[in-house]
Amino acid sequence: MLKEFREFAMKGNVVDLAVGVIIGAAFGAIVSSMVADVIMPIIGAVTGGLDFSNYFTGLSKAVTATNLADAKKQGAVLAWGNFLTLTLNFMIVAFVLFMVIKGMNKLKRKEEAAPAAPPKPSREEELLTEIRDLLKAKV
Repeated sequence: MLKEFREFAMKGNVVDLAVGVIIGAAFGAIVSSMVADVIMPIIGAVTGGLDFSNYFTGLSKAVTATNLADAKKQGAVLAWGNFLTLTLNFMIVAFVLFMVIKGMNKLKRKEEAAPAAPPKPSREEELLTEIRDLLKAKV
């Protein structure tokens, strides 16, 4: 059983998938930071200092807090500002992946469009060509 597991784990697809998941997690953290630390503060500055991640609507009369963390302790809240931030995060990730895939497809098309050099004839074909040329010359 250990041998089968080792063979399975060492297959190229499994290793590629593991690398992709790790890089994806790191990429997700970078994009989350970009949204939270760069884009949302700029949007907040443009809109007069608004912090969307702290916008919520209390779903009960017991919720009287002014920030999301305290409001969640008091009762049920609809954290629509956080949802907006995560939606923006998703849109950025989707756009970046689209651009990466578009670039890869463009490179792939260039490779396919590049004319391939004709294959070099085998030694046998070269000899047959020489024989044919010699026979033509004698006739």
